[in-house]
Amino acid sequence: MARKNILVVEDDPSLRMGIVDALEFKNFNVTEAKTGEEGMNLCLEDDLDLILLDFMLPVYDGFQILAHIRKFKPSLPVIMLTARGAESDKVQGLNLGADDYVVKPFSVKELLARVEAVMRRTPERPQFQNTIQLPDCEIKTDSQTIEFNSGHIEKLSEKESEVLDHLAQNMDRVVSREELLMRVWKVKNQGIETRTVDMHIARIREKLNKYSKTANNLETIRGRGYRLNSKS
Repeated sequence: MARKNILVVEDDPSLRMGIVDALEFKNFNVTEAKTGEEGMNLCLEDDLDLILLDFMLPVYDGFQILAHIRKFKPSLPVIMLTARGAESDKVQGLNLGADDYVVKPFSVKELLARVEAVMRRTPERPQFQNTIQLPDCEIKTDSQTIEFNSGHIEKLSEKESEVLDHLAQNMDRVVSREELLMRVWKVKNQGIETRTVDMHIARIREKLNKYSKTANNLETIRGRGYRLNSKS
């Protein structure tokens, strides 16, 4: 079984070291972030399975980082680490989408139990899909082609194929332009002005519509993003 990857975002060096040692002893791969800025830069890495995130951090706090994670990676498990006792802080973290929280000081045994519990109840991330089945065609991302039921074949560019793959991984869910920019083009800047995504969607829709009405499955949700529907 592949080792799980965990990001620990904690500015207290002794506490961070203790957490990292405990996780590595349990055979997890661990990445460390010492500040909120480092945490913000690392939190959207593709290979992460879980994040342990402190509330109080320099530059960006845990709430800001959690909101950023939930915008771009809504299914990534996050456990908040807090020294605060205020109920409102815990509620705010859970309302922002934290999967669990642990109040400092905590024992290694408790932390590991929380980590394993969250991972058990969190579905595996979707894997890269070689074949996407739609009503009138089959999209093959490895060969970057659309094979229509009529027998016609249309070629996709590498980016078009990657866009379709990410939409297929999130079939029937609205995917924002920002999420596509981050996952396909690796652009993490929020508020960036670009028509790149829209242009690629338009070209994909044109190709899907060339020999069928499959373009109807690729829906634009105004003000929110795009959705690939499994049924027409």
